[in-house]
Amino acid sequence: MTELRFDDRVAVITGGGRGLGRSYALLLAARGARIVVNDPGLSMAGDATDEGPAEALAAEIKAAGGEAVANTDSVATPEGGKAIIQSALDTFGRVDIVIHSAGNVRRGPLGEFAYEDFEQVLDVHLRGAFHVVRPAFPLMQAQGYGRFVLTGSINGLYGKANNVNYATAKAGLMGMSNTVAIEGAAAGIKSNVIVPAAVTRMSAGIDTSKFPPMDPELVAPAVAWLAHESCSISGEMLVAMGGRVARAFVAESEGVYRPQWSIEDVAREIDAIRRADPPLAFAPVPQGELDHLLYGFDMARKNGA
Repeated sequence: MTELRFDDRVAVITGGGRGLGRSYALLLAARGARIVVNDPGLSMAGDATDEGPAEALAAEIKAAGGEAVANTDSVATPEGGKAIIQSALDTFGRVDIVIHSAGNVRRGPLGEFAYEDFEQVLDVHLRGAFHVVRPAFPLMQAQGYGRFVLTGSINGLYGKANNVNYATAKAGLMGMSNTVAIEGAAAGIKSNVIVPAAVTRMSAGIDTSKFPPMDPELVAPAVAWLAHESCSISGEMLVAMGGRVARAFVAESEGVYRPQWSIEDVAREIDAIRRADPPLAFAPVPQGELDHLLYGFDMARKNGA
């Protein structure tokens, strides 16, 4: 296969100075992309530090012969998101790819969880995604091309104790990406979610001694393909961890039709209601919501409704 390259493409990578974002930036830059490395250099809790990861990585990319610019605005505000996208326009004149990898962590049990800690994580992960998607989307519409890769999590798929803010934010990104994919389809815009797992700063406090190799570089190729012009999917989720790449998706059971239901009917039928062999999966693009409704309508019609 011919090498997949990103020559003349401009990629904005939030949280791009360290961890997973850094590995994405280095791979895309090595394949010809011009990179906006966004990273304000904060701690995982979102506190200010003296680090300068965006500047350091941009310098490293340029030293290797690539093109990059550092940006230290925060995705946590609309103004910050607009400034990040504007940095790409000011430096390179366009935006082709947005990879939202910025993240923070504030853990705690649900019954004691601080409201501020909940909001701080949603501001970066969920609202932060919107803050860069919103200004980039019309630019991509105008040029008839674009790629969004938003970062989900197994916590968003399955939940996790002591992590309600993170799980909630990551679950929300699934709906956001699907909507971007639907609205962007006519303009050549694709949006997908990467569900990564790697040993990074976010792993602090977790015993990783028995983990297999889980370097960020094992995730980067899947992200790069989702960001490439040859990407053939939109409104989907790819899992990438420790050498495994898989598809994750929302599924339903076939369900049971009755013209009327009582509480007792639901109790009697619950096993059949839950039986998902095989599962039903409605693709978000082009019309997953409508396909879901039409399936239910068809079941009613076949049963004489």
